Amino acid sequence: MSASLAPADHGIDRTSAVVSVRPVTLAAPGRGNDLQVRVSAPAQGQRLPVIVFSHGMTLTMDDYLPLSEFWAAHGFVVIQPTHLDSLGLAPDDPRTPDIWRYRVEDLTHIIDQLGHVEAAVPGLPGRIDSRLVVAAGHSWGAQTASMLAGARVIENGHTPGRSMADPRVKAALLLCLPGTGGLDLTPLAAEYFPFMNPDFAHLTTPSLVVAGDHDQSPLSTRGPDWFTDGYRLSPGASDLLVLAGGEHGLGGIQGHNDTRTTDESPERVAIVQHATLAWLRSALHIVDTAWPSERQRLAAAREHLARVDSK
Repeated sequence: MSASLAPADHGIDRTSAVVSVRPVTLAAPGRGNDLQVRVSAPAQGQRLPVIVFSHGMTLTMDDYLPLSEFWAAHGFVVIQPTHLDSLGLAPDDPRTPDIWRYRVEDLTHIIDQLGHVEAAVPGLPGRIDSRLVVAAGHSWGAQTASMLAGARVIENGHTPGRSMADPRVKAALLLCLPGTGGLDLTPLAAEYFPFMNPDFAHLTTPSLVVAGDHDQSPLSTRGPDWFTDGYRLSPGASDLLVLAGGEHGLGGIQGHNDTRTTDESPERVAIVQHATLAWLRSALHIVDTAWPSERQRLAAAREHLARVDSK
């Protein structure tokens, strides 16, 4: 009899209490506004890895709790900034043309100030392992996180811009990562989001790409396979998780009963939760067997709600 997609925790205590503090304010010279973040951490445990999570366009540090609280309950410190695009910058604001750069710099500021973050959360000082940092994000946030993993933006039509990679980032979770630009962008996207023109050749940090096979973006002239480009074209993206029937919300990862979710499915959210956790635990060498076991579980499940490709 084939297995079902009941949660598999690989020996992790799912009852761990989570401490969440918001806002923690970080200095960000030149940004124009101090950087505010939400920090979620397990109440117990030592040598805790860190996930720095970048939200999608116009969302905030208070979104994606189905992921952040799950990861925190399973042994990670999750830090979520509110990027400038959530503050409603005017089109003539001098920061607007480079808002994608500010997003990447937000993540770098967080990593630079991990000590300040640690000190701001009761009971957390001395428990973070700053050697184990993960960059993660959804949609525009996935592009933001991918740049810390080595992706670049093609500027002036054909030349990759400077690298914003951060060697402190040891792994990346890229959920609904936008694909290649150029002719693959709709006129709307080309006009308003010209920075969605990535070069993945230097994305060398170990990464998991997650996509939905029904995610039809208004930004691309292509179909849902656009969101798998980062896996196909980068040397670092070792694994691809594709959710059957998944749209851009991947079942509702932005939040429970979120009105932006068009494919609400607790089952899909659970797959994202458990697959990302298992992949991270193997990628960071916490439990090397976690990801192979999760892959086998997904392959054996009678529902066939997801598939995994690996290089």
